[in-house]
Amino acid sequence: LKEVLDNAIDEYVMGHGKVVEVTLAEGTMWVRDYGRGIPLGKLMDCAAKINTGAKYDSEAFKKSVGLNGVGIKAVNALSESFNIQAFRDGKTRDLAFCRGDLTKDCPRPYKTLEQDGTELGFRPDPQIFSKFVFQEEYLEKMFRYYSYLNTGLTIKFNGKSFRSKNGLLDLLNENLS
Repeated sequence: LKEVLDNAIDEYVMGHGKVVEVTLAEGTMWVRDYGRGIPLGKLMDCAAKINTGAKYDSEAFKKSVGLNGVGIKAVNALSESFNIQAFRDGKTRDLAFCRGDLTKDCPRPYKTLEQDGTELGFRPDPQIFSKFVFQEEYLEKMFRYYSYLNTGLTIKFNGKSFRSKNGLLDLLNENLS
């Protein structure tokens, strides 16, 4: 989750998208950002080809918190199911994987109401992670800290919103008695 979220936050840091939506439903984690969207021709590389990514200009790498070409592929490889969809310039491409193997590749136009960005869903593989459970308390704390470090970013998680107006000052005020 951290790798997927870091990629969404990279978009925010580079000035694209102010909201990241995170949904946990029936053991599957979904993350939707409203950034530029992964270039459709690079979606397969980003999801399944090692040492490739969508952050191609030098400014992106200077600001990036993600693992630049490794992280999403690791999430894919360690997931029972992995779906990634990019929305960009009036088109979309949707890929689905099962334990790292491609099962669906659908490029298509999308409705004009859909905003650019990327949506990614994954379910950790129980053959690798037995008895795995997402701990919502831990996730909420992580989202709150991300909001302190990225003033103006809103992270929505299963109906709760995390946003900091004053950044690290809000963190200090919350933790001082």
